[in-house]
Amino acid sequence: MSGKKVIITGATGMVGSCALRICLANPDISMVTAIGRKSTGIDDAKLQEIGVDIFSDFSSLTYALKNQDTALYCLGAYTGAVPDDLFRRITVDYTLAFANALQGAGRQAAFCFLSGLGADRTEKSRMSFARYKGAAENALLAMGFARMHIFRPGYIYPVTPRREPNLMYTISRFLYPVVRRIYPNIGISSEDLAAAMVHAGLYGTGDNEGPILENKDIRSMAMG
Repeated sequence: MSGKKVIITGATGMVGSCALRICLANPDISMVTAIGRKSTGIDDAKLQEIGVDIFSDFSSLTYALKNQDTALYCLGAYTGAVPDDLFRRITVDYTLAFANALQGAGRQAAFCFLSGLGADRTEKSRMSFARYKGAAENALLAMGFARMHIFRPGYIYPVTPRREPNLMYTISRFLYPVVRRIYPNIGISSEDLAAAMVHAGLYGTGDNEGPILENKDIRSMAMG
């Protein structure tokens, strides 16, 4: 079976689940590997699922990492949902553990990292989200991947029903369909974000220069 091989972390999350569906439907992709704690619940001949309990050590998964063409890193946590030290581990340490393992497996895969609007590469922001995402970006960019694509979306609008993590997200979900008509670059749907990540990982970013894609760049990619 020929075709591209894609590996996804966070495949049961809001963006990762969309990316998984898109990958499974793409005829250019022959195999999708989903790494996570929970099963996706999807039965598909192209899908391989690997359960992982400890995201700081991928040494036992070299067999799954060595032949990948594209990595979609969609694992993350909401600010305030976990203690700050755990939030940093999830945002920075887990990301780098996976990236190092992927690179160590010997395949020059394209790496797509789900960052966020306001990521601060000076790492001096008072906002932990901005500081930690910036730290992760800096470390990833220094690793020398053949292709690195960093996505900085604004508000991510869920296309499927879910329980919102807090009141702010509940309000944002209610207001976004109206606000986006006035400020189209304030956010993007989870489906469009995932589509842009998959496209970048497989085919590159076209006319977009540099590894960092802001919300307007992501929307342009998703719109074709």
